[in-house]
Amino acid sequence: MHNEYKLLDSGEGQKLEQFGDIILSRPCDQAFWEKQKPDLWMTSTAFFERERGWTTHGKNGMPSSWNVTINGIAIKLKPTPAGHLGVFPETRMLWDWITDTLKSATEKDLKVLNLFAYSGGATLAAARAGCSVCHLDSSRSMVTRARENAKLNQLDKAPIRWIIEDVNKFLDREISRGCQYDAIMLDPPSFGHGTKGEQYKIKKDLPATLEKCKALLTDKPEFVLLTSHTRGMTKAQLEKLMEDQLDFGNISCGEMELTGANDVRSVNSGLWARWSQP
Repeated sequence: MHNEYKLLDSGEGQKLEQFGDIILSRPCDQAFWEKQKPDLWMTSTAFFERERGWTTHGKNGMPSSWNVTINGIAIKLKPTPAGHLGVFPETRMLWDWITDTLKSATEKDLKVLNLFAYSGGATLAAARAGCSVCHLDSSRSMVTRARENAKLNQLDKAPIRWIIEDVNKFLDREISRGCQYDAIMLDPPSFGHGTKGEQYKIKKDLPATLEKCKALLTDKPEFVLLTSHTRGMTKAQLEKLMEDQLDFGNISCGEMELTGANDVRSVNSGLWARWSQP
């Protein structure tokens, strides 16, 4: 599968990543060890510092936007003042799992809900498996980016609903309408805002969100996939949340990692938890 991303090195609170032809250095608190390849850092296109923002190296500088393919999904990248790009590459292995699981499902014409859906990597992973997808995010700009990404992947005509809304308000409305989904994915922020300034705090609001998700599952759902980038969150906590709100089924948890070549130390960048029927 075509992939234009790799972790090149990490250490001393930074990570060095390659996105296509662009090499970037960004903060990474998890990388508290020494850099393994210090000379390689001089090849970076640009680096980001929380206090100063982006600084470019060399004559060409960093483009305002560019496209890369990560695990078979084309993504438009655009640096932000906060140091983000429009993709979290640690989720790319989950994209493969989403596609493979939905392709191999016994039931066909599956409906998938993606909450806090960001730039659409997981949405497109489900769409390329032939599913109907509801993509929801409270950020209009990110939903616009996700639609651009769908077009990059020739999935702009796929059955994808693009929703800009507060998550819990949308879930309440879907429940009242009697809607159901065969699979639900969610990547809640540590702290976020809805379209009208509604606050979302993962440690306070996630249990209610999962309970609403349960109410939207079909009689024979495929999975619920929860991912988290919240500092201090543990696998045991995610597993307990899934157990408490979903009641029954198989639950597995793991780490999301930034990876590169075999000689490059991987970097933990969050957690995932999956629920499926027994």
